[in-house]
Amino acid sequence: MWESLKKINPFALAEYPKDFRAIVQNINEPLDEEAFNALWRAYQFGNIAHTNQRRSSGEPYFTHCVNVGAILAGWNLDYDTISAGLLHDTLEDTDVTKEDLAREFNFDIAELVDGVTKLSDIKFNSRQERQAENFMKMFLSVAKDIRVIIIKFADRLHNMRTIKHLPRIKQHRIALETREVYAPLAHRLGMGNLKLEFEDRCFEILENKEYNELRKRIKSSRGSREKYIRYFSAPIKKQLAEYNIHAEIYGRAKHNYSIYRKMQNRGLPFEEIYDLLAIRVIVDKIEECYATLGIVHQIYHPIQERFKDYIATPKINGYRSLHTTVIAANGKMVEIQIRTHKMNETAEIGVAAHWAYKRHGSVKVKDTEMNRQTRWLRELVENLQSENKDPGEFLNLLKIDLFQEEIFVFTPKGDVVKLKLDSTPVDFAYEVHSQVGFHCTGAKVNGKIVPLNTRLRNGDTIEIITSGSHTPSHTWLKFVQTAKAKTHIKKWIKKEQFEKSIKLGEEIVEKTLRRLKKISLLKEIKASPQQMGYNTIEQLYSAIGSGQITVRDLVEKYLPPSADDKQTLDTELLNKQFLNRARSAAKGVNVGGIRGTLLNFGKCCNPIPGDEIVGYVTRGRGVTIHRNTCSNLPAPENEDRFIDVKWNTTKNQSFISRIKVVAEDRKLFLRDVSESISNLNINIVSVDIRTDEGVATGLFIIQVRDKRQLHRLIRKIRLIPGLIYLERI
Repeated sequence: MWESLKKINPFALAEYPKDFRAIVQNINEPLDEEAFNALWRAYQFGNIAHTNQRRSSGEPYFTHCVNVGAILAGWNLDYDTISAGLLHDTLEDTDVTKEDLAREFNFDIAELVDGVTKLSDIKFNSRQERQAENFMKMFLSVAKDIRVIIIKFADRLHNMRTIKHLPRIKQHRIALETREVYAPLAHRLGMGNLKLEFEDRCFEILENKEYNELRKRIKSSRGSREKYIRYFSAPIKKQLAEYNIHAEIYGRAKHNYSIYRKMQNRGLPFEEIYDLLAIRVIVDKIEECYATLGIVHQIYHPIQERFKDYIATPKINGYRSLHTTVIAANGKMVEIQIRTHKMNETAEIGVAAHWAYKRHGSVKVKDTEMNRQTRWLRELVENLQSENKDPGEFLNLLKIDLFQEEIFVFTPKGDVVKLKLDSTPVDFAYEVHSQVGFHCTGAKVNGKIVPLNTRLRNGDTIEIITSGSHTPSHTWLKFVQTAKAKTHIKKWIKKEQFEKSIKLGEEIVEKTLRRLKKISLLKEIKASPQQMGYNTIEQLYSAIGSGQITVRDLVEKYLPPSADDKQTLDTELLNKQFLNRARSAAKGVNVGGIRGTLLNFGKCCNPIPGDEIVGYVTRGRGVTIHRNTCSNLPAPENEDRFIDVKWNTTKNQSFISRIKVVAEDRKLFLRDVSESISNLNINIVSVDIRTDEGVATGLFIIQVRDKRQLHRLIRKIRLIPGLIYLERI
C-alpha cells in the first residue's frame, strides 16, 4: 500500500508526523492523492485548533483526536468520518465554528462533528428524567447519521484506554456509564470486539480486585489452553484440506468480563467455566460453512440443543454465523463458530463494515443493509417523535431494547419474525402489525390454542386470532416483553384514559358549576381554556377528570371568589378529606360475602366506619351504602333490593367521627369542650374553631371506640353553658 501511496503523493512520507502515518497505516484499502490530502488537511487543522491544550496525562490534547482517527480508520470508516474524528472536539473545545468546518471541508464533516459535540454534552450520571431527555437527544441525532455514534464510540474507547490519569471517582462514573450504555449499544450495532473491550476495561475499574485475580488465573492456564486448541483443531484441519476447503482455524479466548459474568450467573468455579473453549473457523463461501459443519459433526459428537444457525436467521444486529457445541474425546465441551471472512468482519466491527471506504456520499440509516440492522433504532425515534412521548418511559424502552436476547418464530406463511426472549403471542401480534396487536383476541402456537401470556420458543409457528371489536387489555402490560408492544399498549391506554377523563371532567365541571350557581361561567371557560394553560377545552376537561386541577381552580381563575363562595368550596373539600380519612379505617365493605361489587356511599348521610349500615341495590350503579337511620332510604316495598353489608374492620378497632358545636363566643369555651372529650379518654384528631358576630362554631374530629362512647360524649357536651346547637356530621 505504501508503495502505491508514494507514486501518487509527491512528498516523502518520512516528512509526515509519525501519528498521522499511523492513521494511514490502519487503512487497508488503496488510498488516492485526493483522500490522502483531505486527511492531511484535517490533521493540520485540528492540530492548530488544539494548540497549547493538554490532557490530564500531560500529553498534547490533539493526541487524543489522532487516536480517535486511527481507531475509525481501523474500523473501515470512510474518509469523511476519519476526518470528523480528527476534528471531533474542535467545536466543543476551541473557537472553531460549524460554519468554519463546512467552509474548510464539507457539509457532511461539519454535521458529523456537530452531532458528536451534542452527544458530548450528555451526562449519564444525571437524574433519571434528565438522563432520559439526553438519551432522546442522542438517538434523534444518531438517527440522522449513524456515524455520529461510531465516532463517539471511538472517542469513548480511547478515553477508556487512558482513563488511569483521571481521579478515581471520575473513573468509576465513566466506567459505569460505559458498561450500562455504550457496551450494550455497541452490541446492538453488531460491534462485538468493541463491546468486549468496553466490558473488560470497565471490569478492571469497577471490580479491580476480581479483575486482577481472574487475569492471573487466565494467564497461568494460557499454555495448556493453546495446546488443547491445537490438539482439538488438528483433525478438523486435516479433513477440510481433503475437501479442498481453505480455512483459518484459531481458538477464541474468552474475555475476562465474560468469564467473570458466567461464574457469577451460574455459580461455577473458574475451572468449569474456562473449560468451555471456543474455536472459530473462517472460510471463503457460505456453502463452505455448512460443509465445514458436517465435517465437524463427523469428527466430534454434537449437542443438538446447542446448535444455532445465525446465517439463515441473522441476529437483529446483523451477526451471522453457525454455532455448534461438541464433546471432545476427553469429555470437554467446545463451542465452534463457523463463518465467512465477510461475516467475521461484520461480527467484529458491526455497522462500520458497511462503509468500505466510500470516498463520496455517506451510508445512513436508510441504506438497505443498514436498514435491517437499525430498525429498532428507527422505531425508538418514532416513539420519541409521537405526541405521547415520555422521557421516563423512553428510558425504560431503551434498556429493554439494548439488553434483549432473541428468539426466531414463524408466521403461518413461513416468514421469520425476530422477538425478544420470553416474548408472547401479543408481542408477536404487534411485531406483525400494530392493528393485529390491537385486535388480538387469541393465538394458536403450532396449531394449538394457547393463552396470550404463553412464552414463545425458537421455531414456534404462531397464528393470531383477531376481532374488529376487541381492544387491548391493561393486563397485557404484565407479560409483554418487547418495547414495540409496550409502547402501543400504553399509547392505547393513555388514549382511552384521556377520552374517559374528558367525559368525566365535563360532567364534574357542569354539575359543580350548577351547584355553585355559576353555570354562566361555562361559556367563558369553553371559549378560552388558554387562561388555564390548555390549548383545547378537551385538554382542560381531561385535567379536571384526572384530578390535575379542580373546579375551584377554574372558578378562581375565571371569577375571583367572594367570601361565601370560598367558604362553600373549602367546606366541600374538608368534607371530602374527612370522609376519605374516616373510611380508610376499614378495608372496604363486605357485601353479602360477594367480592368486586361496585360500591357508592350515600351523600345524604355520609356513612363512616362505626355506623350501622345497609346496602341498597341501584340499577346500573351497583350497591349504595346508607346509614340504617338515613331518612332517604327507599320505601319498605323495595325490600328485595336491600342487601346485608358490614364494614370490614378488626376487633377493638377505633374510628374517627366529626361533631359540630355552635355556642356563644365566650372565654374558656374551647377548654370546656376539650375537657369533656378528654375526660372520656377520647383522642382529639383535629379542631377547627371560627367566630362570627358573637357565635363560635367548632368542628371536632375525634377517635372513638363505638357509637355508645360517642353518644355519651354528645350528652356531656350538651351540659356546657352557652351551647346553642350540637350535631354529629
